Amino acid sequence: MPDLFVTNLNPRFTGVSATAANVIRQQMKDHDLRLVGHPLPGCPKPISVAEARHLSRDAGGAPFVIWHVRRNPEMRAAIWARDVLRLPIRIVFTSAAQRRHSAYPRWLISRMDAVVATTDKAAEFVPHVRAVVPHGVDTDLFTPATNRHAAWNALGYGGRIGIATVGRIRPEKGTDRFVDAMLRLLPDLPGAVALILGRAAREHQAFLGGLQRRIAAAGLTDRILFPGEIPAADLPALMRSLSLVVQLPRYEGYGMVPLEAMASGVPFIGSDAGYYRAFSDRGRAGLIVAEGGAAETADAARALLGDGERHAALSQTAREIALARFSSAAEAEGIERVYRELLA
Repeated sequence: MPDLFVTNLNPRFTGVSATAANVIRQQMKDHDLRLVGHPLPGCPKPISVAEARHLSRDAGGAPFVIWHVRRNPEMRAAIWARDVLRLPIRIVFTSAAQRRHSAYPRWLISRMDAVVATTDKAAEFVPHVRAVVPHGVDTDLFTPATNRHAAWNALGYGGRIGIATVGRIRPEKGTDRFVDAMLRLLPDLPGAVALILGRAAREHQAFLGGLQRRIAAAGLTDRILFPGEIPAADLPALMRSLSLVVQLPRYEGYGMVPLEAMASGVPFIGSDAGYYRAFSDRGRAGLIVAEGGAAETADAARALLGDGERHAALSQTAREIALARFSSAAEAEGIERVYRELLA
């Protein structure tokens, strides 16, 4: 009988989806697990919420089964199953937001049996926190390239080295900050190509158009590219081909992209958002530009990419830190301790 149901009710592959998939691939080793909702790479074929409810009617001799949720609709579905249908389940919620939730999410979170916060700061904004467990990256999936130059050439974007930012194209994610920095940096690095990997929603099409016009005016349309949203299965190969990842959000709850870069042996430059400062380990794996400013970012990137020995040192240390402190295996172990506390 299944003992763990993990929900994924968002059809789009988001950062939350990525973190859930990383943990599920670890949890499958120890649990009879069912994914509920939409598919995730490397995870079991999903079942519907109705099927999850049906399977949860019998806990197979255990006092209850666990539903692990990460979004508002998922909390709502689990609460309905537990409190209205009276099914023998307990609900665990992972919270990454580093700001006060609005009233409705606060009510939903108050109904959880246990909360796992991803950082100490995130734990300050939610009740019922049983553990602080940082998100982890799949270090078996995201691995360094044996030959970074060959890996980059194989992608066909041109140039000798790649720089990228990953995420939805909108002001909150700092896409404009990345463009500002690249407009300053690329004229000094003739062999570099910058990628903006993500999509712009309908309400951000004007924002995207403004960025594209500025790039065209600078004559860099062939060196600052918009490949769109990269399928999750293709991201590891792309990530390991890069020489630098630059993430400059104005707000970030946690932020998986620097970790995916680090596991791939790629250093990062980031704004002081999410958990980026902890990832950077005081400049050993990445560099923090406090205000996300274009000049500071461009200067930091220019210095790092121009110093092969320093770049190699950060690349190696980034991988080591991801393995030692931010692996999905470690995250799964931390979550498992919460499950055991509930069962006890």
